[in-house]
Amino acid sequence: MKNTIKYTLSLALAGTLLWFVFRNIDTAAMLETFKKANYTWIFVSGILTLLAHWSRAYRWKLMLEPLGYQVSAFRTTLAVLLGYFANLVFPRLGEVTRCGSLQKLEGVPFEKSFGAVIAERIVDVLVLLVLLMLNFFLEFDRLKSFFLDLFFSKVEGGNTNKIYLLLGLGTSIVIGLAFIFFNKTLRHKIEESAIFQKIGGMAKGFWSGFMSIKNLKNPAGFVFHTVFIWVMYYFMTYTLFFAIPETANLSMTAGLTVLVVGAIGIAAPTQGGIGAYHLLVGNVLLLYGLSKQTGYTLATFLHTAQSILIVTVLGTTTFIITTFLKNKEAS
Repeated sequence: MKNTIKYTLSLALAGTLLWFVFRNIDTAAMLETFKKANYTWIFVSGILTLLAHWSRAYRWKLMLEPLGYQVSAFRTTLAVLLGYFANLVFPRLGEVTRCGSLQKLEGVPFEKSFGAVIAERIVDVLVLLVLLMLNFFLEFDRLKSFFLDLFFSKVEGGNTNKIYLLLGLGTSIVIGLAFIFFNKTLRHKIEESAIFQKIGGMAKGFWSGFMSIKNLKNPAGFVFHTVFIWVMYYFMTYTLFFAIPETANLSMTAGLTVLVVGAIGIAAPTQGGIGAYHLLVGNVLLLYGLSKQTGYTLATFLHTAQSILIVTVLGTTTFIITTFLKNKEAS
């Protein structure tokens, strides 16, 4: 029931954002632009996308090695692709699907692979922050208002009350945890409970996976793949500019802007960032002299091309392959 509510709310949010984006857009003209697009560039972008996903899977493999798991790069790639496929259907379920798939395919405990995923996600957030600062430096005059409005909206009375409420809630939690910690009798009973033992075991596995980044056997390989992933992300976005005549002359810095803003949109709690991606990317493209019609058309083209590639090509193919692969848990 809880998951159904979450899914419904996410779908409603995506639908609302899409309505807001397309309410004043000529969709017939947009579809006509799609028909005239140069689909050779979609093929090029697709190859770059696949390389990025393979590199992410290989980096994950490197993170699992210090934990004693010599996994197949092919199977980690399948797990990563299944994760992306799941994210387009159920928001935030991608990482769970990814780790669950690897447990079935390679026998790696879920909590350990999930800990490694969290660690690599933190690295990706740091990379995104660096790119954000670089983008802001290169395009300061053009982007200052956009990013200031996006991240530093004015704090009004209602928001102030929410902050106080969160601080009060956080303080209560800290006091409660302190009481449990210092009450020896209560702590002893909790530590002996079956559920605590199970949670503790999962937490240890998660922590060992998370800390695998400190014990990498090939740190240079990890750094290389981290850089390679984001370079591929950049070019798989930038190459699609050339598919539409109206956007073929956009600069490479515009490509960086779309990459950064698009990554923020994808992180929204909707299926594959639907709606949020269109809204953010479509609006930021206005700063590069595009009309609202052309900006939203390009944003839709970028998101649709990647989504179709993941769902109809990579997602479906991966699902079929994993169905016939022999699972480690069953062997």
